[in-house]
Order: sequence, then C-alpha cells, then structure tokens
Amino acid sequence: MPDSSHRSEVTTSLNHAAFGAGPGAGPLADTDVPVERWMRAVVWGARGHYSRARAELEALTRGGDVEPAVVSLAWSTQASLLRQLGWHRVASGFDGRALAVVGTGSGDGGDVLLREARCDALTGLAADALGCGRLALGRRLLQRCGEHLDEGVADRLWRQRIRTHWVSAELFLAGGDFASARRHADTAAEISEASGSVRHHVKSDLLRSAAMTGDPDSGPAARLAADVLDRCDRHGLIPLKWAAAMLLGGVTSDSRAQVAREECEALIRARGGRFRI
Repeated sequence: MPDSSHRSEVTTSLNHAAFGAGPGAGPLADTDVPVERWMRAVVWGARGHYSRARAELEALTRGGDVEPAVVSLAWSTQASLLRQLGWHRVASGFDGRALAVVGTGSGDGGDVLLREARCDALTGLAADALGCGRLALGRRLLQRCGEHLDEGVADRLWRQRIRTHWVSAELFLAGGDFASARRHADTAAEISEASGSVRHHVKSDLLRSAAMTGDPDSGPAARLAADVLDRCDRHGLIPLKWAAAMLLGGVTSDSRAQVAREECEALIRARGGRFRI
C-alpha cells in the first residue's frame, strides 16, 4: 500500500481528470483502490475508451472487498456508458442493480458517497425511462432523487444536482417545453462552472444549445454547439463531441459536423463502443 502522501496525490490527480479541469490531461495513475478505480473508469468513459472503462467497472462489481457505495457507482457508470450508445432499456437493469446495492432509504449515517450513489442510481433510472419514452416515470424518479438531495449538503452533492438538472432539461425537451429545458440547462451550467468541472460544463452547454433550438433564430444554438464541439475536441471528450456534432449537423449545413460525427463513431467503435443503430 503506498504511503498516504502518494495516495493523496493519486486521488487528487484522478479526481482532477474525472471531475475537474483536466479531463483529457495525459495518462492516468495506476491504482488498486476501488474508489480510485471507479474514477479511472469515469475518465476512460469520458474519453470514449469503452473497453477500458468496462474492464475497471466489471472488476469493481465482480465481488471482493469493495464498499457498497463504490459497487453502486460502478453499476451506474456502466449504465451511463450504455445510455451514451442508445441502450437505455439495457442500462435500466444496471441502474436497478446500483439502487439495489444502496437501497432507497435515508439511513446513510451521513455517508456522502452512499448518498451520491443513491442519487446517481435514481437519476440514471430517470434517464433510462426517458430514453424508453416513459416521461412520467422519469419525472417521478427525479422527484425521489430530489428528496435525497434536499437532505444533503449542496456543495458536496454538486455533481448529483447537475445530473438532475440535465435529465430535467432532457425531459422538458422531449415534451417540447424548450423554455423550461433552457432554465434547467442554464442552472446546470452555473453549478458546473462553479464546480470547476470542464466535462460537466461542456455537457451543460450542449444541453443549453439543444434548448436554444426552440428559438426562431437558430444562430445562437449553432454557435454554442460549434463551441462545444471545439471544447470537446480540445479535451478529448469523444462521446460528447459525437453528440455535439449530431446537434450541430441538425441546425446547420456545416460540413465539419458530419466529418466530426463519422470520426467519433469510428473512434468509439474502435475503443469498444457499440451503437444501438
């Protein structure tokens, strides 16, 4: 076991890559600590390295000396990877396992990681329901997640709050309410900017752009989508770059959108991702 000072450096570097300002910054530190392995998987997934992410996550859910919160987070992250590729129904099974590990009660004894895991599972299930066309179920699941968020400390659960606003925005987009979607996307962008997470801010801006497509003038949506595409490219966020290219291609005739989409699809497939199309 490395000494505590080295362990702190490893945790800090992985947290910086997963949830901070350096999502595409260089190689990832090796580790056998479960929560750090989960963070490695988050980064691999954000970069579109699906096979590497799955290998880390499957090791955490296979059994052994891994605390329930981390096991749950690993299941939820596997579900997230599936959703990115269109497998919402399959993802719901993984999110269900994530919730089963940590339960739905509030008796967590102040364990923040356990509360994070519970919220991630509920938000994931809401996103799965949305992807399957069950909008009312998605809203109910978000309400349940909100109850747990209300019990927590806001600055410790910033990621969960952002995710809730993301799925809320997506639900409103699916229902054609662009104004409400924009409010949730704007709030997610504000929280993510304050948190310092590049990846979360990029995705929040992607949703802001999607919400802007309801405006008569498509120019602002197109400009923001192009900016998101550039930032994804700069930070190596391949799945988000693919989504940004899809959005940009839908609101403009910009030829680079199709080129970027095809490049991302090829990379994702080469790295172990399989689209449900």
